[in-house]
This record gives sequence, structure tokens and C-alpha cells, in this order.
Amino acid sequence: MTIIEPHIHMYSRTTDDYTAMYREGIRCVVEPSFWLGSTRRFAGTFWDYFQLSLDFEVKRSERYGIDHFSCVAVNPKEAEDLALARETLAGMGPYLDHPRCVAIGEIGFNRITPNEEEVFQLQLEMAKTRGMLVLIHTPHDTPEVSKRKGVERTLAILRELNYDSARIIVDHNTEDTMDLTRKTDVWAGMTVYPYSKLNPERVVNLLRRWGLDRVLVNSSADWGVSDPCSLPKAARHMKASGFPDAQVQKVMFDNPLAFYGQCPKFKPRLDLPWQDPAQYQR
Repeated sequence: MTIIEPHIHMYSRTTDDYTAMYREGIRCVVEPSFWLGSTRRFAGTFWDYFQLSLDFEVKRSERYGIDHFSCVAVNPKEAEDLALARETLAGMGPYLDHPRCVAIGEIGFNRITPNEEEVFQLQLEMAKTRGMLVLIHTPHDTPEVSKRKGVERTLAILRELNYDSARIIVDHNTEDTMDLTRKTDVWAGMTVYPYSKLNPERVVNLLRRWGLDRVLVNSSADWGVSDPCSLPKAARHMKASGFPDAQVQKVMFDNPLAFYGQCPKFKPRLDLPWQDPAQYQR
């Protein structure tokens, strides 16, 4: 099976991960902008990161037979410094115009603060002006933060801006939020990520309850305890649970192709050969 991974952070993954992903059938990935583990202090460090994702990571992934696209944004985890966020956004245009940028994202909420909301809305306006797709992060459930409240506020903002729901992913849904996203026409993302999000069994249960239309399953693999081969494992669990091959393909390939295919720049090359890494050794 050929798989499109709609949300993964390859900046934080190794070449061994690329090899394992290729062997499991992953042929295309989309990498949203994310927090790198320490808070950035200068707009230039954001811009350098965008450039790395849009250029170097494309070349690195090609060596392992995987086509790489990016989403560009100020992640909500770095939205509290409004002056820095505004400066970064003011210089973000060339990266949004890049042929490998297919959406603005991740944007949204981390702790549901006023500063996060301002940066979220500024980027939504940028996306609307440019006619871009949008990938929205929803907060983790913690004692201080409610994922459900974050999704409720997210959907309210989208209504206020009258944004085209078919061009938006509201990601990281769980059993506590799917009823909210399913009342709208947004695409509902579900993340197979140990501990803080879902496992394959829970994803299958959600797919069985809410259906396969306008849903995207991803790994969101990053620095944390995560698995870049979560999607092949979820696909096998779907098959073992009785989903026919056509439905597994819909979730793992057809749906991400349909969503990102709304961007004319998204033309994934699915026949890239895996190349012997020995030729790149110095």
C-alpha cells in the first residue's frame, strides 16, 4: 500500500526513520512548522528553519524515496512573544510562496491565551488572503487546559472569519472532540501518538463511529516518544478489524491526496527510488 503521511516533523527524525518509512510504503510526507524544543529569540531563526524545511529536507527525503512538502507558520507554542511573532509573519511571504509550501500550519492554540488567539487570527487572515490551506493544532488535555474548549474556540473563530471549511484541517482530535468537528465541514485530523493522543485501536473505533469522509490520520512524529511508522501500523489494524482494502486506502492515501490536492503545488512524486546511502558518505 502507498501511504501519504499528512503531518510529521522530519526535522527531528533520522535517516533510519526515512528508510523504515519507505519500506512500510510511505511515499510522501507533509511537514508542518513546529516548536524546536527551545523558544526562538529572532525572526531570522524562524526564517532559516522554514528554508531548511522547504529545501534541504526535500533533498534529504528524496534520497530515501519519499517526496516532502511543508506547511509554514508560527506555531502556537511560540505565539506569546507578540512582537517576535509579528516580525516573523511580516517576512513569511517568500516561504509561503515557495513551491514546496502547501499550507499555513501548524497554527491554533497551545494554552488558549489571548496572545495565541491573536497570532492564530493573523495567520488565518494571511491564509484567507492568499487562498491557502490551513492546518490547525488543538491543545493537549492537561489539568490547566481543555482540548475541547480549544476546539470550541477554534471553530468559533473559523465561523467568525467565514473561512472555507473544506480547506481546513482541525488536527489531534480525540473521543472528546470528534462530535464538535463532525458538526462542521472541516477535515478532522487524528494522531497516532503514544500517551498524549491516540493509539491504532482508538483511531479504528473513531473511524467506525464517525466514518471515513474528511478525516486524516497522521503520526505527528517529532522529538517525543513517537513513531514515524504509525500509519502503516494503523492501516494493518484497520484491516485486522474488518475494513476492506479500499477503505484503508481512502484513509491512508485518498483523503490526504484530496485535501492537499486542493493546493496546485501538491503534486507528489510517488515513484522516487530509494538510493543507497553509501554514496553520500564522505
